Amino acid sequence: MSAFDYQGYELLSGLLPRDAVQKLRDDLSGLTLGKHKGGLRNAEKKFPLIHELAQAPELRRLAESYLTGIASVVRVILFDKTPDNNWRVSWHQDQTVTLSDKVELEDWGPWSRKDGVYHVQPPIEVLDNMVSLRLHLDPADHDNGRLRVIPSSHNAGLLNAEQIQQYAESHPAEDCVAETGDVLVMRPHLLHRSCKASHPKARRIIHIEYSGYQLPSGLSWA
Repeated sequence: MSAFDYQGYELLSGLLPRDAVQKLRDDLSGLTLGKHKGGLRNAEKKFPLIHELAQAPELRRLAESYLTGIASVVRVILFDKTPDNNWRVSWHQDQTVTLSDKVELEDWGPWSRKDGVYHVQPPIEVLDNMVSLRLHLDPADHDNGRLRVIPSSHNAGLLNAEQIQQYAESHPAEDCVAETGDVLVMRPHLLHRSCKASHPKARRIIHIEYSGYQLPSGLSWA
């Protein structure tokens, strides 16, 4: 088992070129998430530059180094943390994926629909063949809402709310302090939470989920 498979995450320093980061910053300048306090879903459908980034061969190859199979984009979310949008998120796992349609699949469910897109909890083997890339356009430090993770917690499987609370109380957490251009790679079902910023300023993160799982014929990631 590799260190990443055991820990469930790793930080890649300075992976994004400065000019690419600046282009994204310029494209997102003036954007406020407003009511989207949990993050702006379907960001690749709203910003052409983010769509281009998510489909970039370099990022797909990076994702494939953690996957079995060809990397497909599952979901893209834009996160920010500002004085007006400064929240603390409880410990959780990302347990759902987005699909193009709602169909009956064994061991898939429950289903929900958010922003016009179907979300569903898949079997654990699907999440085990997924990876999330968190691309930092700004620093995420102790003052500015860094992410905290519980190493190896993805190996505990899918947990309910009570189990998550018990696990978080009995296992040590780590801070993921990142600089501009860093990429945090993690399994989606690794236990994590976003801290409230003590001195909030822009903390933009493009969160891209990739999967190597082969969907049944007729279905696609939304």
